[in-house]
Amino acid sequence: MGGLIPGTYLTQTWQSNPTIYAPGRYKRACRYDAFLPELLTGMDLRLSGTTVGVIAEAEQAVRRLNETGGGALAPLSRLLLRTESIASSKVEGLQVGAGELARAEAKVSAGRSAGPEASAILANIDAMTVAIDKAAKASRVTTREIAMIHGRLMKADRLRHVAGKIRTEQNWIGGNDHNPCGADFVPPPPDRVARLLDDLCDAINDDLLPPLLQAALIHAQFETIHPFGDGNGRTGRALIHVVLKRRGVTPHYVPPVSVILAAAPKRYIAGLTRFRDDDGIEEWVEQFAGAVARSAGLAVGYLADVGRLQQRWITRIAKAVPGLRVDATEWRILNVLPAHPVITGPIALAETGRSSPAVYRALETLESAGVLTPLSEGKRNRSWEAVGMMALIEGLETG
Repeated sequence: MGGLIPGTYLTQTWQSNPTIYAPGRYKRACRYDAFLPELLTGMDLRLSGTTVGVIAEAEQAVRRLNETGGGALAPLSRLLLRTESIASSKVEGLQVGAGELARAEAKVSAGRSAGPEASAILANIDAMTVAIDKAAKASRVTTREIAMIHGRLMKADRLRHVAGKIRTEQNWIGGNDHNPCGADFVPPPPDRVARLLDDLCDAINDDLLPPLLQAALIHAQFETIHPFGDGNGRTGRALIHVVLKRRGVTPHYVPPVSVILAAAPKRYIAGLTRFRDDDGIEEWVEQFAGAVARSAGLAVGYLADVGRLQQRWITRIAKAVPGLRVDATEWRILNVLPAHPVITGPIALAETGRSSPAVYRALETLESAGVLTPLSEGKRNRSWEAVGMMALIEGLETG
């Protein structure tokens, strides 16, 4: 590959601050190098035939995933989107088990609060949904759409005060908490961020590159800019799906690429670091395309497993209630269970559009048929777990 210079380093001075509460060495002025990446638009990018082939294979894998059939596309789509959101949070160290998160979702549906980490991951699911439903459908993606995704992502975070706000101060990765001198990486100075984000948006709105290559470059460039005070990783991974959705590669299902990235976080970070090297962009692109292809393959197998589980549920219901009408509420609830492995009355009401008596009768029928297991004995704020669903989710989340 040739013609593309990843960027330059700008030597900056960190001003002394004798008033901070820190060891003396951190109060003194010091010099550091902030990285300024080249613009994406107008780049001269030439890839080897091997890399072009890897990109094409990954795109075909994603397209095969989206050709997967099924009568309930929306619930299965949410299932994969949910998995991607959880894994993206896992990359950042937010660890909540599949069962705990599903129960937290049920609590929220009943008007109760969830724990802080579960709330942060639920916000990530919300942000990913916004990325797919709104940002991907915008006539043009602008900094406003990116800030909107970040705002939704950070709404339940302990650093919610930075939600949706482009940084106006220097940030850095690694090193110490007091200054960027000696940091592992220092993103561009704040006065360069607006221009870089405008360029990033122009690159998102373009369609000259193959979609997978475009997504790889957009994600790495966003992480290099690091335009927010926190939450950059999760926002940047949401942008992967904005690009793929806009380019028509993922009309139904997102490949849960963060499952692969979360399984080897050090390799993921090393790949993003190589992106800033003169000869590292091609390596990053191949790594990214490989992760996408693997995640798409996992998802195809996952949806097949879900389909088999649903067939077992259907058999149980047919035995428990012979002759159940095809338009019965039980079938509607069964179809949404992949998206809501822990379900409550309010969730079932919202998803099926049926009356409250019909919904609660159907939930009791599904419980007696062995499709649902009650998670509480009381009648108030009841919730049920879909039998066998949690094991499938946990299996996918571990890659």
